[in-house]
Order: sequence, then C-alpha cells, then structure tokens
Amino acid sequence: MAEQGMERLKRSPKRVFINNVDSYTSEWIAKFLSECLVGAAFCVVGTVSDSPEEDRPYLHEEYSNMNRDILLSKLMDCDVVIYNITQHAEQLEEALWAVSALHDKMNHFSGPKMFILVSTVMTWACSKPIDPDDPELPFTDEIFWRRRAHPNFKHHIDLEKRVVKMGKTLFSTYVVASGLQYGMGEQIFHFFFKMSWLGQEQRVPVFGDGKNIVPTVHIKDLASVVHNVIEHQPKPYYLLAVDQSHNTMEEIVKTVSTVMEMDSLQVNLRLEAVHIKELFSMEWSCESGLVENMEQVVEEFRQTRGMLPLRVCVVGPPAVGKSSVCKQICEHYRLHHITLKETITETIAQLEFVGNNSDPEAENDELAADLLFSLKESMEQNGGLLEDHLLVKVLKHKLMSNPCKNQGFILDGFPKTYEQAKELFSGDTSMTSGHNRRITPEFVLVLDASDSFLRDRVMNLPERVVQEQNYEQDHFLQKLIRYREANMEEETVVNFFDELDGKKKKICWEVTSSSEPNCLQLIQKIFDTLGPPRNYGRSIEEVKKEERRKVEERMRREEQERAKEERNEEEEARHRAARWDEWTKHLEEVRQQEEELLEVQSASMRSYLMEQVMPILSRGLMECCTARPHDPVDFLVQHPAPVTP
Repeated sequence: MAEQGMERLKRSPKRVFINNVDSYTSEWIAKFLSECLVGAAFCVVGTVSDSPEEDRPYLHEEYSNMNRDILLSKLMDCDVVIYNITQHAEQLEEALWAVSALHDKMNHFSGPKMFILVSTVMTWACSKPIDPDDPELPFTDEIFWRRRAHPNFKHHIDLEKRVVKMGKTLFSTYVVASGLQYGMGEQIFHFFFKMSWLGQEQRVPVFGDGKNIVPTVHIKDLASVVHNVIEHQPKPYYLLAVDQSHNTMEEIVKTVSTVMEMDSLQVNLRLEAVHIKELFSMEWSCESGLVENMEQVVEEFRQTRGMLPLRVCVVGPPAVGKSSVCKQICEHYRLHHITLKETITETIAQLEFVGNNSDPEAENDELAADLLFSLKESMEQNGGLLEDHLLVKVLKHKLMSNPCKNQGFILDGFPKTYEQAKELFSGDTSMTSGHNRRITPEFVLVLDASDSFLRDRVMNLPERVVQEQNYEQDHFLQKLIRYREANMEEETVVNFFDELDGKKKKICWEVTSSSEPNCLQLIQKIFDTLGPPRNYGRSIEEVKKEERRKVEERMRREEQERAKEERNEEEEARHRAARWDEWTKHLEEVRQQEEELLEVQSASMRSYLMEQVMPILSRGLMECCTARPHDPVDFLVQHPAPVTP
C-alpha cells in the first residue's frame, strides 16, 4: 500500500470537479477520491452552497455564487466533471447546461475529458417486468434501454439520455444509476434512524405495505464505482450502482420529508449490477446490503453525526442538591434522569402489566412473574428497600434500554457503595465487556458539603419536599451517617471509578452556599467539562414553543416593568401633591405671620404720626398756604410751625 501511495504521488493528479460538494452524496464521493491511495491521484474542486464556510480538507478549491461563464472556465480546466442529481432536483438544469457547454467546446480540449452523471434508479421505477411469468427476475444494466421512469423523475431520464448521446472520442460520458444511498450518517433513511435512536415511538412507520424491494448502495461503494469508472473508463456507458441485497422496505425498517424521498422509499425494483461485477474488482463496504450490515451502518450513523451517548454519574451525601443538578443537566443535554425510586416503580409497573397480559406457558412471561415476586418479597422484608443484587439488576436493565444506550443518562445518587458500583459496572460472567462499556459512566460528578450545612439546608426545606425525600430528622441523620461511614473506608464509590479508568473525567465540588451565583458557577463548570450536546437538537415545534415562551416571558416582564413604573409615577405624583400642599400651607402660615407682625409694627407708627407729626405738619401747611412762598419746602424748613404744648 505504501508503494502504491508513492507511485500515486509521482503521477500528475487528475483534476476532478463535483457539484454541490457540501451535500451528502457529493461530499462522500469527494472524500473518497481525495483519500484514495489506489490508482491516479485526484485534486478535487467543486461548488458549495451559500452556507457558512466549513473546513473541507478534501477540497482543493471551492466555488459559490459563480456565473456560468466563469464556471465553464473552471470545468474546462478539469479532467473529470461529476454531476450528482440524486438529491437536488434543481441541479438537473445546471447539469444539462454543463454537459452541453462542454460538448460544444470539444475542439478546445487540451486532452481527453470525462463527464459522469450520478443519477438514480428511480428512472427504472415504472419498467415493465422482463418476464411476466417470473416477476423476481432482476433488471440489469445490460438492458438499460428498457427502463421507464417514475412520473416524478421524467427529467432525470431525459438528462441521462442526453448525457449518453453526447459521448465522443475526446469527451467520454457515463451515467451511474445509484440505488438509495445509506451509511456514514444517512440521508434518505435518516428519518428511520432518528426515530429509532430517539425511541419515542413504539413502532417506526413503514410507508406503503412494506413489501416493495428497495435497491440500495452504501455511499462508499457508490464512490468506489465512480472511482473505478474514472480509472478504467469502461466500454459500457450506463452502469447500475446497487449492492447485492434485495431487501424489502419492511425488512429495512425492522432492522433499524420530501415527495421525492417518499417516492424513492416506495420504489419496487429488483436490480442487478452486471457491469460492475464484470468490469471492476471492487472492495465493497456493504456488498450484501443495508440489512445484513446494519450494525456497521448504525455505528457509522452515530460516529458521523456525533450521536454518542453521554453517561454521567452524580454522587454525594443526602440533601447536597444532586437531583436539582441532575435535572438541569438532563434539560440541557436531553438525557434520561435515572433515580432509584422511579426506576423501581417503573419496573414493577411493567412487570405487573406483563403479568396481567401474559401467556402462562411463555418462558419470558414466567421469568417476569418470578422477578416481580422477588422484588415485592424483598421490599416487604426490608421495609420498602430492595436487596443490592435485585437493585443492581433493575438498574442494569434500565441502563441497557435503548433510550439510555442511544441518548445517555444521568444516574442520580447511585451507586452508594463500592460493592454496588462493582456489581453494576464490572458485570458478571453473563455480561460481555461490550455491554459494560455501554453503561459505565464517562463522567463522575462528586458533590459534597459539611454536615452542618446539610442539616441547616434540610431544616429550611419546605415540608412537602421533606416528605417526598424522606428527610425527616431521624431518617436524614441516619442517611448522612451511613454515607459518611461508607466514604471513610478505602473502598469508596469514587475510588472504584478511579480504579476502573484513571482517565475518567471527574468533577468535584464543595457546596458551601445555596445562592444562585454559586449554583450557576457549578452548572457552568459541569457544562464546560461535559462539552456540547451530542444528540439531536430541539424539534421545530419545540424551538417555536420556546420562542413563544420567551416572547411571552419578555412581554410579561415588560408589562410588569410598565405597571411598576406607573405605580412609581402615581406614588411620586402623590408625594409631590402632598409636598405641595404642605409647602403651600407653610407659605400661608408665614404670610399670615408677616402680615400680623407688619400690622403690629404699622399700628404704633400710625399712632406716632397721628399724635406727633400730623398736627405740626397741618399747621405748617396752613401757614404755607397763607404765605404762598416761592419754595414751599424751604419755607417749611426755615419756618417750623410752633409746637403746641
């Protein structure tokens, strides 16, 4: 392989153009060609959508929003042009333009050029049986001229015919009719994988009666077919790219939208890729099909989409706040909150349901009845508690359920002892290591607090919470003592996880306050350690509901603020009115006092003037009138009136 790689690098790389490289099919063809170590080296370029630019190391160049004159110049620089029309119908018109424009420029080619149209088997959907007496006889690409397209894929078959017709000596054209693609994260089958992964429905729906045969191909095998066409330039110019399976829709759904996808899922075709088997020596990824390779495909789905379960164990003394923290983690990461009480109650209810609807002769129903009897007997003998081996059995069954295996879980307050942890996560002879790895927590959150803090916290809890958590004084103190005793020994729950995997991420937090900033600091540290969510985001309905809730909450806060401002303004207006009344009253009192003082002062002055001044002034004026002097004022000054005793 190393020698092949060195020889490959010595050759001049072929320049390959692929449209819509950021779409599912085109992306994986581009990745396959760029990483291929067999045959010629490839320099992959292509168009991308207007989505934010991502890191695409498999692309040498990428183009977007390019006019057709410039795009044609890019196509002319390429040795191979690949147009994928299996996903986006709007690409048909561009593919027709591209092959036509290149055909018109044949005289300007600097060398041989190849055009590959990746089409769909839906152009065979309405083909008449080869032999009406043998409906199971498969169609082959040797008789492609007999194919008849589904009504919604008429333009696809028209384009196929145009592409085949334009093939010449310097311009080789090929049509690769692809089965429904699967693998590496899924595209058309994603709906079924998502429903199965979420586990919210008891039964994944099957479109139609489920008896139709669905031709399929793994996306890597499709890319390998394209690679072989480039390398070998086969004489047949029409090839079917399908695996060897003939699975029905029902079989596919059991082992695990747009109109075009719905049509594809209801296609009923038995196809056989004769040319591929005869001409190419391919190393198939899934030659036997989707059903036979479901485990591999599911693992690809999880890895490609990052749908990996997140498993967390939260331990700590009673009343330290484990459940509150667990609820916030579950809400953020959309995980399953596993508590002892709810798990036991749920298990008993399920066993009772099985018992009420069981077949007495069925072995599984008999085992369920025995387990139910053991659980109830143990709880009666131990004051409502289960023995450790039964408790571990119930929890292990819960943790290995599909929802917990798919999305992950938060294990709240268990295990409490080293032995419980060992029995739950180390497994026994009947458990394989693979199963254990599915339930062993990746992260351990250890909360702790002083005994005095915990006692004070319990004393301040509402009575309802005390009753629900069984935190009455005696019970709480007994729980706290048992926890401290179990964690004073060398074999503790935390030590078990340290011994199990020294690299396991552990978060230790000393709770010293119930204040909101302290809690937010703890939650932020947890989110930083656990990283981003690994599961599906919220649905469109959930996003809209959350947006409506936020809008309503904002409107409610704004209404409260307005009401508060109005109350403040009214209160301020009342205060201003009261202050004005008080000030007006004070001014009135001051004015009245000044008037009274002035009245007193003016009374004495009037008396003095009337008694002392006015008589003299009157006589002086009378004399002035008699004498009629030139200057009356000077006359009065010079001739004062005699004072009458």
